[in-house]
Amino acid sequence: MTLKVIPEKCAGCHICELICSLYHFKVNNPKKSRIRVKTLFPEPGINKPVVCRQCKKPACMEACPERAITIGEGIVKLNTQKCTGCRKCLEACPFGALFTHPDIPYPLKCDLCDGNPQCLICPKEAILFVSREENRSGNHKNQSQD
Repeated sequence: MTLKVIPEKCAGCHICELICSLYHFKVNNPKKSRIRVKTLFPEPGINKPVVCRQCKKPACMEACPERAITIGEGIVKLNTQKCTGCRKCLEACPFGALFTHPDIPYPLKCDLCDGNPQCLICPKEAILFVSREENRSGNHKNQSQD
């Protein structure tokens, strides 16, 4: 399973960032979120949540000299105990889906909240939890229809 982002539905409310920081760090600080809402320019008002795509062959994992990034149960995870903070994973990710915060010595990347993504709280349903096949094909069932 992976997260699918539907940018045209995103209202730019940043609730996904807020819930992520609360879940992982118990603080109301969207800058500590593992998902980021980017505003696309030159067209203001178009927002796009950026989040790890849980790649089958992650470039971030290949780039990590400490082997701190692994795949387990389909989730690409960062072992914060092994990570030295070199940031090679950030440079390697073609989607810009790893983030930094000055208070945190390791990169922030989505871990799907261990299989229960909190960002699905999105009131506009701009973020869905779908199979890899559904994400590739573009076919997905609206979460509210479950």
